[in-house]
Amino acid sequence: MQTGRMAKQVRPADKPKRAAAEMDCATAFQAIARDCFVRMQAQRPGTIAGDAEALHQMRMAITRLHAAVVFFMPMTCDAAWPKLKTELKWFHALLGDARDADVMAALVHHKRYRKWAASLVAHDNESRDRLYRRVAAGLGSKRFGRLMDALLRWVERGSWLMRQDNGAPRRRAKSLRTYCQRKLECWRARLSRKGRRLATMGDKRRHSLRIRVKRYRYVLEALGDICPPAARATLRHLLKPAKRLQRALGDLRDLQRLRRIGASSRKPSGYATQKERLLAAARAAWRDLKPPLLLPRF
Repeated sequence: MQTGRMAKQVRPADKPKRAAAEMDCATAFQAIARDCFVRMQAQRPGTIAGDAEALHQMRMAITRLHAAVVFFMPMTCDAAWPKLKTELKWFHALLGDARDADVMAALVHHKRYRKWAASLVAHDNESRDRLYRRVAAGLGSKRFGRLMDALLRWVERGSWLMRQDNGAPRRRAKSLRTYCQRKLECWRARLSRKGRRLATMGDKRRHSLRIRVKRYRYVLEALGDICPPAARATLRHLLKPAKRLQRALGDLRDLQRLRRIGASSRKPSGYATQKERLLAAARAAWRDLKPPLLLPRF
């Protein structure tokens, strides 16, 4: 596997130095993608060892990368991305099964639900061990090694960097500040529109909203990592309600999944109250989603 040698070429310090001139979109995307790659490699040993937090951080890095690709579309669109996306989806799902097992294990051991879920605990522990063995096998596979090598090649010298058709050079050279101002407002406005009926929407629509919120949040965090200090306060202004909204929607999804794995028709203790509390928190966070202020030069 060549991934280890290739990864040494990409470190957090490789992020572009801040210059007086504005960063262009291609440079910004590469900086974000490299950071995601480094994060994935850094969490690999811990994930193989069964560390739940390492697995969570690795999965977040994949999600952040995908969010960045979507954010910078169509600049990042080329012939290689669909295959990379399919492979990343395979690995993300592998991690996701283990992550879901960790979340459910934490919930069923919570003192509020412990008695209700007593019959599930032993099964959950066995299931978690089996899922982590699958993850470790995946991380040690040639398929994962090929994926990491292909991903790094794509970031550094993929055809998306060479395209000359349909205004591709202009999109790559566009000012990040100008691009972000428009794109962030477009994403925020869509979240605001789709969240209007949050209290009454079904599980599928709420899940779709949660995915959009997650992408918005991760893009804001990624931009905050590469921008100069002057821009970070503005991005934090946008980030806080997005994090609250994602957390509330995620906790609500976990609560509903906990309800579905129960062996009886009886709901967990305090289920209705907790669900209403989380819906109220989600609505409050949705109302606080703020339009982007004028971003400082970066």
